Amino acid sequence: MKLEYDFSKGKRGPVVPPEPGKSRITIRLDNEILDHFRKRVHAMGGGNYQTLINDALREYIRRSGIEAVVRRAVREELRGAGLRRVATATR
Repeated sequence: MKLEYDFSKGKRGPVVPPEPGKSRITIRLDNEILDHFRKRVHAMGGGNYQTLINDALREYIRRSGIEAVVRRAVREELRGAGLRRVATATR
């Protein structure tokens, strides 16, 4: 081991550059959420729990979009058929 090292040509920042299209953020999640995803990664034999969280959020967004489209289409069909909105008793 050397007594001194020359860092004059060193660069600050991460050793591995971030992937394009990804951003590093700080987020606070419940411990239960983290435990769930960490257990899933362990059960799958390895991987990255952060990737699973990202995938879960992406799927939520995808499904929410589909649900909105289906609801709009059903409403339009009901209007076209001359049916009125029927109130359901939920109380």
